[in-house]
Amino acid sequence: MHGPALSGWLLMVLCGATAAYCLLRTRSGTEEERRTARAEAVMGFGMAAMAVPAAVFTLPGWTWAVYAALFGGAALRALLAARHRAHHLHHLVGSLAMVYMAVTMAPGEGARGGHMDHGAAGSAASAGGIPLLTGVLLAYYALYVLRSAGRLVPVTAAVAGPGGSGGGAGLGRGAHPELASACRLTMGIGMFAMLLTL
Repeated sequence: MHGPALSGWLLMVLCGATAAYCLLRTRSGTEEERRTARAEAVMGFGMAAMAVPAAVFTLPGWTWAVYAALFGGAALRALLAARHRAHHLHHLVGSLAMVYMAVTMAPGEGARGGHMDHGAAGSAASAGGIPLLTGVLLAYYALYVLRSAGRLVPVTAAVAGPGGSGGGAGLGRGAHPELASACRLTMGIGMFAMLLTL
């Protein structure tokens, strides 16, 4: 990522904590919920690793090829799963966005050996990717975040209920639907921020 170091660290912590919570969610729920939580954990840890400021730690050049392969495989898996459940289309978009960012951040011919910065001369990818594609992804994640935030408010109000007990006494660890929604919202915000600083 090419943003300031402080925002990179904050984004890394946010994505890492969200991914850790997603790992907790893999211990309960239906098989589909556990599969979704695993996919979100991989995405969160990948985003956290990608957000490490380049000024502090320069990733080896081969790392970007590994990212592209890993998230390309995740995109293929999400595409196959989307035939049965439409919500996997969001995972497909997220995985493809990670592939796009990995390709964009990979060192070019003139910047071998690590993270590129905006001062490096090179192709359109070294200047932040393809502006139209970046804009489309930014618009998608902005709408996703707004929609997720809108869904989170009614879920929180319904869970609290009139007695204020929260209705979650019988729920196991990681089984709170409002926390899963907050997790998705957080990852959407993180992806928006990463694309914005690309």
